[in-house]
Amino acid sequence: MEWTTDKVRSSFLDFFAQRGHRIVPSASLVPKGDPTLLFTNAGMVPFKDYFLGIRTPEDRRVANCQKCLRISGKHNDLEAVGRDTYHHTFFEMLGNWSFGDYYKKEAIAWHWELITKVWRIDPKLLWATVHKDDQEAQDIWIKMGVLPRERILRFGDKDNFWEMGETGPCGPNSEIDIDRGPAACDGAPHKGEACGVNVDGCARFIEMANLVFIQYNRDASGTLTPLPMKHVDTGTGLERVAAVLQSFETGRLLGNYDIDAFQKIIAEIEKAAAKLGQGARYGRAYETDVSFRAIADHARAMCFLIAEGLVPGNTEREYVLRRIVRRAARHGRYLGIKAPFLAQVERGVIAAMGDAYPELKAQAHRIGEVLTAEEERFGETLDRGLELIESERRRMADAGEDTLPGEVAFKLYDTYGFPLDLTQDVLRDEGIGVDVEGFNRLMGEQRERGRSARKEEVLAPELKLGAGIGSRFVGYDRCDGESEILAAHVGTDGKAEVVVAETPFYPEGGGQVGDRGTIRTESGTLIEIADTRKADGAVIHLGRLLQGEAGEVRRGARVRLEVDRERRTAAMLNHSATHLLHYALRDILGPHVHQAGSLVAPERLRFDFAHSGPIGEGELRTIEEEVNARIRENAPVLHEEMAYADALKAGALAFFGEKYGDRVRVVRMGDFSVELCGGTHVSRTGDIGLFKLEGESGVAAGVRRVEALTGSGALEAIRRREEILREIGEQLRARDGAALERLQRLMAREKELEKKVRALEQKLATGGTAPAAETVREVNGIKLVTRTLEGVEPGALRAIADQLRDQHKSAVVALGSALAPDKVALLVAVTPDLAGKVKAGEIIRQIAPIVGGSGGGRPDFAQAGGRDSSRLREALEKVASLLGGQ
Repeated sequence: MEWTTDKVRSSFLDFFAQRGHRIVPSASLVPKGDPTLLFTNAGMVPFKDYFLGIRTPEDRRVANCQKCLRISGKHNDLEAVGRDTYHHTFFEMLGNWSFGDYYKKEAIAWHWELITKVWRIDPKLLWATVHKDDQEAQDIWIKMGVLPRERILRFGDKDNFWEMGETGPCGPNSEIDIDRGPAACDGAPHKGEACGVNVDGCARFIEMANLVFIQYNRDASGTLTPLPMKHVDTGTGLERVAAVLQSFETGRLLGNYDIDAFQKIIAEIEKAAAKLGQGARYGRAYETDVSFRAIADHARAMCFLIAEGLVPGNTEREYVLRRIVRRAARHGRYLGIKAPFLAQVERGVIAAMGDAYPELKAQAHRIGEVLTAEEERFGETLDRGLELIESERRRMADAGEDTLPGEVAFKLYDTYGFPLDLTQDVLRDEGIGVDVEGFNRLMGEQRERGRSARKEEVLAPELKLGAGIGSRFVGYDRCDGESEILAAHVGTDGKAEVVVAETPFYPEGGGQVGDRGTIRTESGTLIEIADTRKADGAVIHLGRLLQGEAGEVRRGARVRLEVDRERRTAAMLNHSATHLLHYALRDILGPHVHQAGSLVAPERLRFDFAHSGPIGEGELRTIEEEVNARIRENAPVLHEEMAYADALKAGALAFFGEKYGDRVRVVRMGDFSVELCGGTHVSRTGDIGLFKLEGESGVAAGVRRVEALTGSGALEAIRRREEILREIGEQLRARDGAALERLQRLMAREKELEKKVRALEQKLATGGTAPAAETVREVNGIKLVTRTLEGVEPGALRAIADQLRDQHKSAVVALGSALAPDKVALLVAVTPDLAGKVKAGEIIRQIAPIVGGSGGGRPDFAQAGGRDSSRLREALEKVASLLGGQ
């Protein structure tokens, strides 16, 4: 095939490189420095600052192929994916850009040349559109003489005007469309219109190029003012161009999912369906084709997101990734695939796109691990959720209803992990809607309960915070001060809450715990402050009355505030260390690492971050060494307030979902760490003294946690370990390396003795037990073997059960062992020939409560534990009565 997807991409970039454009790589799907946007959803996103005048471009002519994802907000194609042959969540956008350089004439002429000369598309199939008020663009088309006037169409703002938002840079656009012929019409409703350019819901006329001319600025009143510098922003969908060119080449009318890139992915889905499902093939039935297309689309999106460092989770971007993985897993069920399979589909994505995007190959192992882990997690609840939907569907059919209650949709979300759009998607083909309003109400109530609970922890109802009451924090460079009480309450139990106008007490925030200290009135009344929080814009000092009169703690009273300086200093060391740790994690593990939570306390720090899989000992050692190296560097720690946009330009890390004001505080450490942060910090990194990692663990899917100590806390921890090692050496009568060797010999000896003990236990249990302890009888035509033992552990019981099943050929074996007066082990095993008649798991569940325990297992083998050994024989006798009722 001549026009492969890779060749279409390279031909576009080569064309514009020859015309003076700098070819730049695709920007990340996660917009850098723009926490207002979930994903890069258009080719212009990486260049937005140039249009807004925030940054100056290095080159005035640029071209690229941009990865895009439309799955949220205004641009959301998720619901349509799979149901037709041209909608996608992930797609590639070819674009060329002029920042105040060439304009309409060149943009139009070059794209016409690209389409008709390079891609060799017959001009007789092409149409052009312009904005109804853009006479300049229409005149250029007419003057070129490449199209008859009747194929140069005018449209209004809906079809031919582009704007970044309600305000800001905007302008008219001109499009080049191709008529693919009547056979391309997919039969979608046209709202009474015939097939034509810009007719909604028709796949016959599709856009080959969209040329946007950014020439105005729209203000809040809607007024358009000409820009002093005019720009060109063009977009061409790679997949649709490949479909058009490959259609001409093969002589078949192809949709986007028929192109070479998608067929490689679909081939892997077919292999998975053959291996793990029912052998479904693409192109055989519309219902299964929808699932093939949805999985193929979602596979591209999820692979690229994981390659960029995201992992499925419950917050913002991570939740979007979770949604698409779970949607793909659900479509796998429709193909009969009930085991994890997306890691196999990943191979198709890498085969199709790995050469153009090397990060896919570099992250292949990690992508597979993350996908399989999420599939396994969702697989535990997916089938039960689908069963609930099916049950509700039958109930609604009987009742003549066509809307799933919001309560059920919420249960599917809250209990079974079904995103709302997944539930809607499952029901859509049945013509069943979902009570979205009811679902949102329940979601809102759940959030409100969480907010109320957090607020109630801080504010007593008697503390009156009137409108306009707020506190100013003045404690960045001091730990004491004087102020005036704005609001206060002291309860009969002495508990106090105080709000002052200015406070050196840091309120809990950004992971840093609230300060402690004292507040003293001029009359000598003393309040010990145990915590400091923030609520409704006010800093709340929480404590108790130590001495004096409660009535002295009143609005208008002057007070002196003193922060526990030693405790604050310890917290500062840990907070600054979290910034160094964040830098080291990103530097060593990769830029995908970003903060997912933290605790900055005086005695320790805890840092949660996005990363899949445990961190190796070697990497942990390197991270610890890097942090300590930056501490020894004794770099200055600088902080300043600046405009939010300026902070982003300075390279400060900002995170989606965080709320930032127009002005933010930027903390810079040397030349390696810049973050937006409102916490308290040391003056130089050397003040931290020492950093010691204490542990690493997983806390959620795709989220790891490290804990560490700093300063004197780290030193004390090292001393404690040295003391423990010294005491171990004394017990072993050896030191250092000799102590380790002696310990290893003792452990090896212990294992050898344990093995001998187990062998003796088994020998005694099988050959040395009194005959009265074992009973063999026939109940209801089934041989029942019961045996009571003492001191035999569950592992040995399993071996005995296997021996008895082999010995008796056809039997139910029930064993019980008294391990202690308050500890019992039970086991029921069934020979294969009886597995269909007798269920070991059911028996164990009914006899375990007799000994005060519980258990379960398979139909052929089950175990339980209990607490009452005195009723062991009674429990085993119960088996006979259960078999008698078979």
